[in-house]
Amino acid sequence: MDKVTAQRIDELHPSVRDEVTIIINECNEVLTGRAQVRITQGLRTFVEQDALYAQGRTKPGKIVTNAKGGQSIHNYAFAVDIALIIDQKTASWDVKADWDGDKKADWMECVEVFKKHGWNWGGDWKTFKDMPHFEKKGFGDWRVLQNKKRDKNNYIIL
Repeated sequence: MDKVTAQRIDELHPSVRDEVTIIINECNEVLTGRAQVRITQGLRTFVEQDALYAQGRTKPGKIVTNAKGGQSIHNYAFAVDIALIIDQKTASWDVKADWDGDKKADWMECVEVFKKHGWNWGGDWKTFKDMPHFEKKGFGDWRVLQNKKRDKNNYIIL
């Protein structure tokens, strides 16, 4: 696992850190070729979320989210976005590439690992598919999460 991914795992909700570490390590084991998983986004602040929401609306760029600050599971540290790092240098979001030559798309191998561990994939969403996105099952409703009390480190108390 690379340092960037390890750092982003450290920022996730304490209840999922060990599990995400296992998932990433397992993904990297099944990707026996040139690709390795990097978490590109974990915890996202409300301010960062609002900036993403503005993109393509009031700021230049393509619309990348329908969630305002507080409406993303990233805001509660129960979601991650990933990329595949090819040859330790190039990020890829190609969901069809088979970098390890096992006749199965590397991305889909990772999707299977996440799902096996009880995570939902944004690629399964009916509208506004979010291929890099995974979130912990049972924590996908921001309306519930926003009303929970927080600890001294600002993580919701389960």
